[in-house]
Amino acid sequence: MTKLRNTRFLQAPETSRGGQATAPRNVQEMRDLMLRISRGESHLSLGPKAQTALADILDLRGDPALLSITALAEKLSVNPSTLTRLARTLGYSGFGAFQQVLLDASMSAPGDFYTRQAQTALAGEDATGMGGIARLCRENQANIERFIEGCDVGQFQQATALITSAPRVMVHGIRQFHAFASFLVYGLRMIRSDVHMLDSSNLGIAEGLASMGPRDVLISASCAPYSTQVAATARAAADHDINIVAVTDRASSPLAAVSQAAILVPHETSFLSNSMTTFTLAAECLINGCAAALPEEAKQALTARDDMIKKLDIEIS
Repeated sequence: MTKLRNTRFLQAPETSRGGQATAPRNVQEMRDLMLRISRGESHLSLGPKAQTALADILDLRGDPALLSITALAEKLSVNPSTLTRLARTLGYSGFGAFQQVLLDASMSAPGDFYTRQAQTALAGEDATGMGGIARLCRENQANIERFIEGCDVGQFQQATALITSAPRVMVHGIRQFHAFASFLVYGLRMIRSDVHMLDSSNLGIAEGLASMGPRDVLISASCAPYSTQVAATARAAADHDINIVAVTDRASSPLAAVSQAAILVPHETSFLSNSMTTFTLAAECLINGCAAALPEEAKQALTARDDMIKKLDIEIS
């Protein structure tokens, strides 16, 4: 089978015929460019502070701070000059042109309706009652809308192609993402064999990676603040030519930087830790996407599974 390591989708143009940097025309091209900068696949170079600023800016969908360079710099805790240099590095004539892309109609905040609804629900009701329930639910609805609007179909198709063509797939996530990894393994094993958790309490991280080859896939999952072990494991796997599918939050994530496909998932809510709601939805989308990519194989695998469940009398009607 054809190796997919260097295949990329929906790439933003980086240079014009005269060799000058061509600025991204929309937010999707901006996000794609940042992915390639993180992976070292672009001729552009951004310092750590500029990368962080750009990642933060891409999360400010519909935020009033985008209306002013001073307000934006204050929100990001950087100097306005940093934003001007960032805009010019990306190929814009100045901050104004950069700002115009950010203020495009497609950047209007999805989920404003839900935020207003949550605020109404919270009015006059303390967070231990319906107000708190409504707020968290509305915030997750807003994240789901952001996931839909910001989803890079090319990256998603790349991820499903890598997963369905790999002889072996392992999924790595720790702490909260251990539950995500377990769910994804369960779902993928419904439609294909040889999908496993990369788990230090089982075979061991080093042993698990050593059992993988160049066409195998490691699905790495984490979000800010990123788990050091997951990031280091993804980099070690990439160094051994194992394909990486990153399920993470930002194009500047250390997992995205070493990946061949990155699925970016918004997760900001008032939940006391990182919210997993939209990550779980992303896992469901991946499972369905892989099943759709191999419809006959998936149908056979699901039929065999159902037959075995009936034979062992596992479920009660």
